[in-house]
Amino acid sequence: MKTSLGMKGHGVISLYDSDGNLKERQTFENLITTAGDLYYATRAAAGVLPLNPSDATKVTGMKLGTSNTTPAKSGSPAGLGLYKTGSNLTFLTGYPTVTAIGTDIGYRVTYYVSWGPGVATDAALAEAVIVNDAAANATTTPANTIARVTFTAINKQAGDTLDISWAHDFLGA
Repeated sequence: MKTSLGMKGHGVISLYDSDGNLKERQTFENLITTAGDLYYATRAAAGVLPLNPSDATKVTGMKLGTSNTTPAKSGSPAGLGLYKTGSNLTFLTGYPTVTAIGTDIGYRVTYYVSWGPGVATDAALAEAVIVNDAAANATTTPANTIARVTFTAINKQAGDTLDISWAHDFLGA
C-alpha cells in the first residue's frame, strides 16, 4: 500500500529595510531533526489515556547563526552551528498556529519570529533553528533543536528587520 504519510518543513525568510521595504526574500525547505521527530511523537502520545506518557519540553522560539554546515537528522549538524549572540527570540504573540491544508490533506503548524532593528545584526546570517530553549542567550544543542535550516547568507544591517515564517506540514495517509 502506497502512502503519503509524513512531515514536511518549509518557510520564508524576509529582510526589510528601516522603511519597511522588502530587501530580500528566500524560501526554504528544512530538515526536521531526530529530536524533532521525537518531539512531535511525544506530544501526540502525551495526552493519550490510560498511560498518559510524559510530554516533551515545548518549543519556545528560534535562534540564528552564521554556519553554513549542511543540516543533518542527528549529531552536531542537527544543532546550531555558530550562534549569533542575542538572536534568541520567542515566537510572536499568536504563534504557533494550526491550520488545515486543503480538504483531507493534512495540517500545518506555523512558527513566526521577527528580529527587529538592532537585534541580531550581522553580515553573514546563514542558519536558523527552532528550539525549546529560546530564553537562553547561548548556542543550542541538537537535543534542544526540532528543526534546522541553512540559507544563502543574509546581511542584516542595524536598521533592518528579519522575519522567518516556518511551517511544518503533517500529511496523513
